[in-house]
Amino acid sequence: MCSLGNTLGLYRFGGKYNHNQQTIPFFMLLALCFFCPAAQAQYGGGTGTQNDPYLIRTAEQMNTIGASRGDWSKHFQLRADIDLSEYTDAAYNIIGTGTMTESFTGIFDGNDHKISNFSLASARQRYTGLFGYVTGQVINLGLINPDVFAQGSHVGALAGYLDSGTITSCYVKGANVSGDDYIGGLVGSCTGRVNKSYSTGSVIGDSYVGGLIGLIDNSTVNASYSKASVSGHRDVGGLAGRTSDETSVVNNCYATGSVNGGTYSGGLVGQIERGRAYKCYSTGSVSGDQYVGGFTGYVRVLGGATHCFWDTQTSGWSTSPGGTGKTTVEMQTITTFSDVGWDFRDIWTICDGMNYPVLLWQIPAADFRCPDGVDFIDFAFFAQHWLDDMCNAANYYCEGTDFDNSGSVGFTDLEILADNWLNGTP
Repeated sequence: MCSLGNTLGLYRFGGKYNHNQQTIPFFMLLALCFFCPAAQAQYGGGTGTQNDPYLIRTAEQMNTIGASRGDWSKHFQLRADIDLSEYTDAAYNIIGTGTMTESFTGIFDGNDHKISNFSLASARQRYTGLFGYVTGQVINLGLINPDVFAQGSHVGALAGYLDSGTITSCYVKGANVSGDDYIGGLVGSCTGRVNKSYSTGSVIGDSYVGGLIGLIDNSTVNASYSKASVSGHRDVGGLAGRTSDETSVVNNCYATGSVNGGTYSGGLVGQIERGRAYKCYSTGSVSGDQYVGGFTGYVRVLGGATHCFWDTQTSGWSTSPGGTGKTTVEMQTITTFSDVGWDFRDIWTICDGMNYPVLLWQIPAADFRCPDGVDFIDFAFFAQHWLDDMCNAANYYCEGTDFDNSGSVGFTDLEILADNWLNGTP
């Protein structure tokens, strides 16, 4: 790093610098210092450390990360919503191209911002997505309408391969993801940890195809869900195509998308080869040719499904090698789940008798009346408090309608309600 202060300290008053009898004009050293390359200049600020991450504000800065391998171990923070439509296909530089030595090992914090219109058609054989190969962390990031196609394996909208890394509080809305093997709406294949994340849209592949993750291997997937429709030929599931390691755990998750597969097809997981699904459920329709079930298509000796359920009516299947089949009415009854220890205090919530369980973290603040999504019932409740003042902690800030805790219910709160409109619908 060039330091103007240190440079100036080497000058004598006459504007000359003497070192080993060499004389350099003062203005030339100023020019050299001015043009010293600074890594942060290619981003929106920061130095890439944990306390001072590189700041990403534009599509150009986002695309620069993939072209700067020396920065793949650094820290980044997104400071604005980004539209990547001008960087499609080969114009986009994938972050982390493959193998442990060429992976993204740093931290990318989406800061609750969104990246929209990410489009990538690639002939890469492996590791295709916004991030190709991740051994670090990606958190608090949303992708809107990503379109990813690859003639290869390990393909996901967010990451092709998550290897011992972590993805937390990330989502993909309206995904269109397709490839050959290990294909997922969020992640193609995973040997890391995925927490509080979800996907919607469409996922198509040949084998190991899942709405959220294609293959779960030596991984933990916790408190996550998928509403994506999934199509493939082998190991096809609403949430994941296959779990393949004894240490793999799919915990407190659900899937509602349709599954159209061949061999080993299930509403939540196509095949539980090893590992365990625990306190999960599925409701999507399932079709296939061999080893097909409402919850999972096949469970091998080293696999299992504990306290899991599927909807026998909506799935079209009364049987499954794992899980317990229930009618729609039973699936929308809290005691079905609470009787086997599901946590409806800190993890799940339900509008008893009206909908399926949903994860507590996915319920927006504006969903006042029963966890069924922000709709006209919630708007009517909000309207009853319009222009209320004297909102404080004692009255829960006017029963939650004073979103910004300003002391009154006004237009700022209405804007927040509008931003959450129809969010959280099961």
